[in-house]
Amino acid sequence: MKQGIHPPYGPVVFRDKAGGFAFLTRSTATGEKTIEWEDGRTYPVIDVEISSASHPFYTGQTRVLDTAGRVERFERRYARREAR
Repeated sequence: MKQGIHPPYGPVVFRDKAGGFAFLTRSTATGEKTIEWEDGRTYPVIDVEISSASHPFYTGQTRVLDTAGRVERFERRYARREAR
């Protein structure tokens, strides 16, 4: 591996703004804001819009779309007309 070409890899807190959920991990991404974590140390924090705590698929709040009804409605509306 070449020295000096890789970004620094360190601990970062990712915080979900919608769900109030945060987790500490390692990343090359850094943030300008900092947060004091549970262990008493200060880490850079990155705010994200959606995480597993707020995503509808993981929370069980997914909506099923009625695609069959839409297709039938489209076919009725734009069906080929018989030759005159």
